Amino acid sequence: MADVYERSRPGYPLEAVRWLVGERPARVLDLGAGTGKLTRTLLDAGHDVVAVDPSEPMLAHLSAASPSADVKVGTAEAIPVPDADVDVVVVAQAFHWFDHDVALPEIARVLKPGGWLALVWNFRDASVPWVDELWTMINPEEPQRIDYTDVTEGTALGASEWFGPVESATFQHSQQLGGQGLLDLVTSRSYVAIQSPEERAPLLDAVRAVYARQATADGVVLPYVTYCFRAPVVR
Repeated sequence: MADVYERSRPGYPLEAVRWLVGERPARVLDLGAGTGKLTRTLLDAGHDVVAVDPSEPMLAHLSAASPSADVKVGTAEAIPVPDADVDVVVVAQAFHWFDHDVALPEIARVLKPGGWLALVWNFRDASVPWVDELWTMINPEEPQRIDYTDVTEGTALGASEWFGPVESATFQHSQQLGGQGLLDLVTSRSYVAIQSPEERAPLLDAVRAVYARQATADGVVLPYVTYCFRAPVVR
């Protein structure tokens, strides 16, 4: 699954990373780093990156692609980093998996005074009809966009005693994929990955049909909206 994830998942636009982390070089913890999709952009932007994830196969990909990153096996609930060690903690596509009651004070622990937590998600651009059709086909229960109030005012980050007011921003992003790349993207979704080959066969056939209808000689361009949030740690 790590191979499929690495081949098919989109990265993050540089403008979003600059908003999340800032322009000046910083020590950044990429928490739930996976195969390093965000790590690479952080390194390219000149930051010193600590990458933490519970999956050793995912981190093997990250280490191979980004040998300058400081790679550690760990979780959001038990971060293998000293107190007040990083300027920014960034979480890409993973915050909803955390036990927030445990993870938020743990994240606050590793942040320096004046530091902040930054969250980012890529969501489909549902304003493009075929993209909305594709994602609805993959999982009709998946929301089309982030509910801002869940992040800015909800019981997770916005209501936390450990962090101050939440700011938000959005950015446009896109990913170019061939036919196999699009299939890999679909099978990398957790709710598809757990299906048997027989269960997922009709879905993959439908995805192939969408690709055949939309593709040019260069494949398809899959547009996203990148949702970003940041909140200062409270000491």
